[in-house]
Amino acid sequence: MPLSNGREYLAIPGPSVMPDRVLRAMHRASPNIYEGDLVEMTATLWPDLRRLAGTSEHVVSYIGNGHAGWEASLSNAMNPGDRVLVLSTGWFGEGWAKCARRMGGDVEMIDFGRRSPIDPNRVEETLRADREGRIELVLLPFVDTATSVRNDVAAVRAAMDAAGHPALLMVDAIASLGCEEYRMDDWGVDVTLSASQKGLMTPPGMCFVWFNGRAEARRERVDCRSPYWDWIPRARPEFYADQFKGTAPTHHLFGLREALDMIAEEGLEAVWARHEALARAVWAAVDIWGSGGPMEMNVADPAHRSHVVTALRVGAPHGAELRKWTEERAGLTLGVGLGMGTGDDPKAEGFFR
Repeated sequence: MPLSNGREYLAIPGPSVMPDRVLRAMHRASPNIYEGDLVEMTATLWPDLRRLAGTSEHVVSYIGNGHAGWEASLSNAMNPGDRVLVLSTGWFGEGWAKCARRMGGDVEMIDFGRRSPIDPNRVEETLRADREGRIELVLLPFVDTATSVRNDVAAVRAAMDAAGHPALLMVDAIASLGCEEYRMDDWGVDVTLSASQKGLMTPPGMCFVWFNGRAEARRERVDCRSPYWDWIPRARPEFYADQFKGTAPTHHLFGLREALDMIAEEGLEAVWARHEALARAVWAAVDIWGSGGPMEMNVADPAHRSHVVTALRVGAPHGAELRKWTEERAGLTLGVGLGMGTGDDPKAEGFFR
C-alpha cells in the first residue's frame, strides 16, 4: 500500500521545494518588458541580492543554471592560458575545474577527497611555491553539493594573504547561499556565484555573479569575447534589457522577488539558524539509525558538514533501494550520489543525499 498522498516531495539538493507563495507570484500573465511594474520591481532585487551575499559590490544576473555561472565568472576573469588553482572537495569542484580547462585555462587542482574540507596550510604552501605569481585565480566550492563538505572560505583567504599572493578568490555558493552564513566582503572573496534553484526557492533558470573592485580591474585585462557573458554592460546597463542581454526572465523575477521577501520577513540570520537546527536534527537521527547498521554521515566532523545538504553512506545496494522505496511508496524523492562511485560500488548505489 503506498504511503504517499497529495503533493510529492522533492528532497534532493536542488531544485529545492518552491513555497506556494513563490508559485503564486509566478502565476500571472506576461508583463510589459519595456516599462512599468516589471522594470520597477527588478530594480529592488539587486540591493537584496547584495545583502544576501554580504557585499556592497556589484551583482549581475544571467539566464542559466549554475554551470552558466561558472562560465560567466571565468569569462570575465580568465584569459586562455591563465593559471588557475582549483580546490576540490567533490564532484562540483571537479566540474568547475573541467569548465576552466575547456575554456583554455591552465588548471592545477588540489583534490582534498570526498570526505574532508580544504586544508588552508596546503593552499598556503602551494601559493608560496608560486614565486612567479603565475596563478591568477583560486576557485573553490563553499559547499560541495555532492559530498556535503563545507569549506572555510575565510581560512582560505587568510592562507592566501599569509602567502602574499595576489590571485583572485572565487567561490561557488550555488548550494548554500540564502541558507548558510556567507559574508563575501568580510571573508575577502572577490567573486561569488550562485543560482536560483536552491536557497532562493525559485525554479532553475537564473544564476548570479557578485564581483568586487579587484575583480573588475582584472576584467579590464581579460579578453571577454562573448558579449553575452560580459558582466560590465549588465552591471552598468543603459537600458533595462542590458541587464539580461535581451528579454528578461520575467516570471523567474516575480518568483525571486517573493522568495527574497520571505527571507527578509524571517530574517537572514534566523534562516541560517533554522537550517543549522534542522541539519543537527537530521545528524542526531542518523547517529541513532546507524547505531545498529551501516548508515553513516559522509563527513565525520560536524564542523565540516553543510547545513543545507546531508550526504549519507549506507552501503550498496541499500542506497538505491531506499531511494526507490521512498519515491514509489512514500512520495519522497532523495538525491543520488554524484561522483561518489568506487571500485566496489561504481554506481554509488550505497549513497544518497
